[in-house]
Amino acid sequence: MTPKRTAFLILFFVFFLGAATASFVFPQYLSLPGIPSRPFRLGLDLQGGLHLLYRADLENILPGDRDSAMQGLRDVIERRVNFFGISEPSVQLQGEGKDRRLIVELAGIEDPGQAIQLIGQTPYLEFKEYKENYEEILQQNQQVLETREGELEDPFLATPLTGRFLSRADIGLEQVTQEPLITLQFNEEGALLFEELTRKNVGLPLAIFLDGVLLQAPIVQGEISGGRAQITGQFTAQEVQEVVRELNAGALPVPISLLSQQSVGAALGTESLQKSLTAGLLGFVLVAGFMIAAYRIPGMVAVIALVLYVFVLLSLFKLIPITLTLAGIAGAILSLGMAVDANILIFARMREEFQSGKSFSLALKDGFSRAWPSIRDGNITTLAVALVLFWFGTSFVKGFAVTLSLGVLMSMFSAIFVTKNLLKLFADSTITRIVWLWR
Repeated sequence: MTPKRTAFLILFFVFFLGAATASFVFPQYLSLPGIPSRPFRLGLDLQGGLHLLYRADLENILPGDRDSAMQGLRDVIERRVNFFGISEPSVQLQGEGKDRRLIVELAGIEDPGQAIQLIGQTPYLEFKEYKENYEEILQQNQQVLETREGELEDPFLATPLTGRFLSRADIGLEQVTQEPLITLQFNEEGALLFEELTRKNVGLPLAIFLDGVLLQAPIVQGEISGGRAQITGQFTAQEVQEVVRELNAGALPVPISLLSQQSVGAALGTESLQKSLTAGLLGFVLVAGFMIAAYRIPGMVAVIALVLYVFVLLSLFKLIPITLTLAGIAGAILSLGMAVDANILIFARMREEFQSGKSFSLALKDGFSRAWPSIRDGNITTLAVALVLFWFGTSFVKGFAVTLSLGVLMSMFSAIFVTKNLLKLFADSTITRIVWLWR
């Protein structure tokens, strides 16, 4: 297969990819069959919302239990923020040892005060028993659900047994079947309360609630003394792990204190988004104009490659998906400069090869091969810096690092596959003899 034919096949695939990604990014303008529609995920600074930073108090938690306690705390907070119906809330953990932080980002929140009050509450674990007339209550609730008339009544009754009497929950294995189960260990006072509850409720469920949400309702098989119990069932290993983590979140409560809060109004977020898009579009137009003015036909080729680069990059932002912030958009725009830089290095080397008297095909080959070490080293250095920023930075800095890294990788793809193969199409054509179009 000739080099030009190979270039045609590669470019056919690339332009097909470009059309598909353009349809995916801008379905309102170009809609292809089979291409799904998915919106961009915008951060707080682009759509408004609430950014909260909490400090977790781990003074009373043993070092070996701190990781599990923080994971349980995150599960509880995620459940709480879902109460507001927020799309894609972000709850992140930071820090090591006793110095732990909890970052909560709620995009589009309408009542920051209520969110702060709800999130700041210490997880509350409680055990409830069925009321004496629970069967009648269940029947009434079923009628309410069917007729949509009346109010639901809670069939459970609160008991004195709460999370402060539970020493801890662990993962265990059934001795015969080796299936995972949950073990509970109560303290001395909790053991007496639990013994009394199990004696009263043999054959009935004993419900466990965390923050008012039902976790489990195991059937009491018999009176349990000694303060140690097991919850068995058809659990997967992941389900057992999650339930144990949530039980320990109530048994080993981790108080949190609000260190800082930042609110961004929806109007300000919309304005920031519009300015960011305007800046990106203006930057692209200026770059395209410079490339065409400085390099003529190679500059036009670079602009085509950059358009495909933008479509593919934006598609990745939707697919992964990446939460776009102002910092993330800045990283994407900066990566556009890296993509242009790669093309400039290639074209500058090609000019030198032309001036030495080489043919178009040879100048193209040598120009790419000699520009590649500079492109490679520059991009690897940028990726290394982005990795450091992602590893040690905060959430906004991480967003910048991620978009910059993806942009750098896509810029190398653009220069190596798109620009090079587009230029190959001009080999042995009469237009290459017009010197001023290439030099």
